[in-house]
Amino acid sequence: MSRRPWLPIVVIALAEWFGTTLWFTPNAVLAELRQAWALDADDLAWLTGAVQVGFLLGTLGIGLSGLADRHDASRVFAFCGVIGAASNAALAYAGGLGPAVALRLITGMALAGIYPVGMKLMVGWAPTRTGAALAWLVGMLVLGTAMPHLLAALELRGGWQLTLWLASLLALIGAAGVAWLGEAPRSDPHPSRPRLGGLAAFRLAEFRRAACAYFGHMWELYTLWALLPLLLRHALPGLSATGVALSSFTLIAVGAPGCWLGGWLSQRHGSLAVARWGLAGSALCAALYALTAGILPTAALIALLGSWSLLAVIDSPHFSALSARACPASLVGSALTLQNAIGFAISALSIGLLLPWLPLLGQSLAWLLLPGPLLGLLALGRPR
Repeated sequence: MSRRPWLPIVVIALAEWFGTTLWFTPNAVLAELRQAWALDADDLAWLTGAVQVGFLLGTLGIGLSGLADRHDASRVFAFCGVIGAASNAALAYAGGLGPAVALRLITGMALAGIYPVGMKLMVGWAPTRTGAALAWLVGMLVLGTAMPHLLAALELRGGWQLTLWLASLLALIGAAGVAWLGEAPRSDPHPSRPRLGGLAAFRLAEFRRAACAYFGHMWELYTLWALLPLLLRHALPGLSATGVALSSFTLIAVGAPGCWLGGWLSQRHGSLAVARWGLAGSALCAALYALTAGILPTAALIALLGSWSLLAVIDSPHFSALSARACPASLVGSALTLQNAIGFAISALSIGLLLPWLPLLGQSLAWLLLPGPLLGLLALGRPR
């Protein structure tokens, strides 16, 4: 491994992409599920909500127990990848909403051992290039998040079941890759294990600054991604379902190269600077959208949405990099997992509170996203 320092970064980044494809895979086949199981529109929301609840429960459990620091992170990742793949594949046989929600809850809990634990693995294998390495990892998460919109634009001959099974196969490949890679070499073979798990990290001032900035960032990011298809349908009412799916995929997936650009910039300017630029840029885009969306031509509106999506996620890896650097090695896994748990809880709150206001507020809803990045900037403090 020492002769190929890039190999662990590639393996972990690909495993993250393949594993997080499980997150919103059923969203690609919601129309088919609705017909097959005679679901109402309100029932479909339970499938997405169950994953988010499962992820929150899983991250809280891992973060508070210190599981990711008490056991090999590679084994936790691989085990959760197998469980997530199995629960996702079993969805094809659920036959109704109740069993499907239970399976999605399990998938969400498994994802808690894939995304944040993957960050710990990346920090361990690339300790001197944390910002750039995590930028690759979060970029792959963005691709995994966008994947359902691409799947929705494809016509697979195996039907909606094949879509689920292919996603599960990818997750298994990712789990196998991390199991093969194993743990990074440790400078301390017997690190201390904190009793408070990730909570102990909040005693550290630098960790609190980075975590609070991340919480502001999470108020905006996932709500924006959830809004993008709705905003496209509103701006372009003549766009076909396939067109909306492809456009949504593109607008979300643009965040992947954005993350990689942020990683490159962090090598020259540091993660703190990139985090500030991302927060300031997304705040500016939110204000511009609220002020001008109704008068912009279509091409300019799409460009603004794409810029907003990119800038809203370009800083995401760097909050984790700053948090990881503020923690001792024995705390990194639990601290990052707990930080993710709180961040995704804030994201779920933002989505639940703000999306119902879209029909009434229209483009002005962007003003309600603006406090997130502004509070994030405030948490980071003044540039030194």
